[in-house]
Amino acid sequence: MSMSDPVADLLTRIRNGQRANKDSVVAPGSRIRENVLGVLVREGYIRGFERYNIRTGIDEIKIELKYYEGQPVIREINRISRPGCRVYSKIRDLPRVYNGLGISILSTPRGIMSDSEAREANVGGEVLCQVF
Repeated sequence: MSMSDPVADLLTRIRNGQRANKDSVVAPGSRIRENVLGVLVREGYIRGFERYNIRTGIDEIKIELKYYEGQPVIREINRISRPGCRVYSKIRDLPRVYNGLGISILSTPRGIMSDSEAREANVGGEVLCQVF
């Protein structure tokens, strides 16, 4: 059975893992999930991730969650653009998350990147999620 929203599933796994104080969580492997996790690693919200092969054609991603003084580094992680309601933004119309303390993750023609990277590249796109 195929999944209709793999990014929302990934965000929910991260959110639930941190609420349960898990060191790591496992998610099915896909390229879009890897790209979103790459942004979270670059911005310092998770420790890292590793993709490994279970059997032919089936991959999993192990995500190492990050805590600071016993509290999760990610306080909020919300899906913005969904399969039923896509949200696109020009770079000049993109709002700052918590006045710059959080990030938005965008899917742009140059790949998946954070809002600061997109502003630097001067490119807009679909707003996938917001992290604080």
